[in-house]
Amino acid sequence: MSTPASPALTAELLATVRHGFRSYQALADKALAQLTPAEWLWCSEPNANCAAVIVQHLTGNLRSRFTDFWTADGEKADRHRDQEFEAPATADAVPALQQQWQAAWPLLWRVLDHLEQHPADWLRPVTIRQERHSALSALQRQLTHYAYHAGQLVLLAKTLRGANWHTLSIARGQSEQFNAQMRAQHTPAANLGPGSGV
Repeated sequence: MSTPASPALTAELLATVRHGFRSYQALADKALAQLTPAEWLWCSEPNANCAAVIVQHLTGNLRSRFTDFWTADGEKADRHRDQEFEAPATADAVPALQQQWQAAWPLLWRVLDHLEQHPADWLRPVTIRQERHSALSALQRQLTHYAYHAGQLVLLAKTLRGANWHTLSIARGQSEQFNAQMRAQHTPAANLGPGSGV
């Protein structure tokens, strides 16, 4: 018989998973914020996906996977996945799409809130397209999926902005400066002896 995970371990697991999802949402949001509505529809070539299509797809995925996460299959009967890859006809559709995108994420946060209250449910079975997964496996699957598409959104926005792109990471040529700041920030004051200059 397996030994139940410690409260510290499940708390760390939840914090790590929650941080990952929030980081990728923030990355996508910051990239999208640099685009005009018209640029949401730009494609690099005919078979590529524009930002609007990626957002439609992620929104549909969030709704399908996390609505009734514990009690219904993650691929809902009312989801029309193929339609998620049809670009809106005009940029007028972008504001409504932005609202749908923001409204879909709380479905995921509620699942994570449930796990905070019921940590044993990390191993509770859920289904996606009739396949059985643990909740942990299903969440890891989605975290990887969202990271993939967040990266696509960053690349699209960076390509469109060019020299006007506002970096979402450490700026080029500033790695050493950033590392020095991190070292200074995380050096315990107790370790600074006499003559340290502090």
